[in-house]
Amino acid sequence: MDSLLVTGATGFVGRNLILRAAAAGTKIFAPVRSPDKLSACLAEDGLARDSVNALPTEPSDWSGFSHAVLCAGVLFARSRKEYFSVNVDWTLRILRALPRDCRVVLLSSQSAGGPTPDGRTARTEADPDCPITWYGESKQALELAVAREFPDRRITILRPPMILGARDSATLPLFKMARGPVRTKPGFRKKWFSYLAVDDVADAVMAAFECPRPGPFYIAAADPISDVELIASAARATGGRGITLRLPLLFIRSLAALVDAVPSWRDAVPSLTRDRAREIWPDRWVVDASAFRMATGWTDRTGLDDAMKSACGHYRSAGRL
Repeated sequence: MDSLLVTGATGFVGRNLILRAAAAGTKIFAPVRSPDKLSACLAEDGLARDSVNALPTEPSDWSGFSHAVLCAGVLFARSRKEYFSVNVDWTLRILRALPRDCRVVLLSSQSAGGPTPDGRTARTEADPDCPITWYGESKQALELAVAREFPDRRITILRPPMILGARDSATLPLFKMARGPVRTKPGFRKKWFSYLAVDDVADAVMAAFECPRPGPFYIAAADPISDVELIASAARATGGRGITLRLPLLFIRSLAALVDAVPSWRDAVPSLTRDRAREIWPDRWVVDASAFRMATGWTDRTGLDDAMKSACGHYRSAGRL
């Protein structure tokens, strides 16, 4: 790999991909809004400031890249338009600026497909897409636009589920809760999820560069986990010894409506807006990654507890936990 462009370089997956590429001696480029934030991330990760070349976020003629990983995106927004502006429109501008022979891996999301269909143990690529949030709709729209506009380009689309590991920020509230005396979970029934450690996501990206098919492919650990197991794993990582309290979904729905109505709360708890809270109601978000495994030989290697310990350790070393 001669050169690599990474979008989302200051985000969770992007930072881990940069560490992997830097260790291999790859020349790395990253379009970022804040070069200072990029420098701070590099310093925190023990990398030299010049290990990544910052680019403006609006592309021009980016003709020198052999590989690109597009993993930037808006996870939480106030409107459908905001999701589509970044997740679709901006990403398409990046693709148009890259050379035709650039090998591209595009990280979409399990949310583009939606929850597991009723009566099934796992969603596969053969199931019709049914996104239930604006975020999922934006990811699905991006995939369709890529297939329509770039049918002859070497672009492989991956749909990861919940990603866990070091340099994450989304799971910090979970760890803070897990070390306390009372831990809460939505609903009385167990909810089941696919997940994937961030190191295994990086392995999947590298495997996707050689994949002969464009996808989209689901990638996930072989075994799903329940929300109870996820909370228990966070408690083990932090040394928490509390109890888990199950909250009625009606209470969560009411709370989501309240969060949506108060701007300061919406900013503080973006995962509990009424739109994003729609992903809480289904009991099963499980996918089958067999198609990608068969196409590439990729496999996951990191278990839940190891991924959670890695995330917890990074929070602690950064003084956030």
